[in-house]
Amino acid sequence: MSLRSGIDLKTEELARLAPKGFFFALHIRFALPLLHHQTFPEGWTDLYTEQAFALRDPIIAWGFGELGTARWSEIAIPDPFDILGQARGFGMVYGLAVSCGPMKSRTIASACRDDREFNDDEIGAFAEQISHLHDITEPPTSLTKAQIEALRCIAEGDRHAAAAARLNISESALKARLSSARTSLLARTTAEAIQRARDYRLL
Repeated sequence: MSLRSGIDLKTEELARLAPKGFFFALHIRFALPLLHHQTFPEGWTDLYTEQAFALRDPIIAWGFGELGTARWSEIAIPDPFDILGQARGFGMVYGLAVSCGPMKSRTIASACRDDREFNDDEIGAFAEQISHLHDITEPPTSLTKAQIEALRCIAEGDRHAAAAARLNISESALKARLSSARTSLLARTTAEAIQRARDYRLL
């Protein structure tokens, strides 16, 4: 099974545990996650984005300040913008939060439902999936010289043919290097791989 398939499988399992949606942000470094995914109601997502709630969200603040799990109702961080209160209007009444990993590469996740609090077994199952996702998506600490050269050429504006000529390799060899770099960085596109390599100080 490929890493991407493994991530997709874990995401499906998380969806079954979170009737009203969930989100995860894996390996947050330099304020950006390596990977993120969310399935909250569209109206809530739009409001959350428009109001820049991520900067004020008590769940996010808890995730950077604590490790482990908690029900939303157990988090005592002030919520002056009533973010959790507004979430209830979208059926996001009861929730849980998960935080794992070192501060320099923190993973934060949350899930919600509208009918009752999550029980301990459900919280444990959700946290286990998030911890596994954190482990299998550990960002690379380095790239190969070949990967760096290929990414740098594209980052500097070369097209594939020009980059291949510059490196004195075939175009297919260049594409193979770019593909391996995308795989290492869990990027869907070369542009995304370049940005991630820069974000993680690898390029």
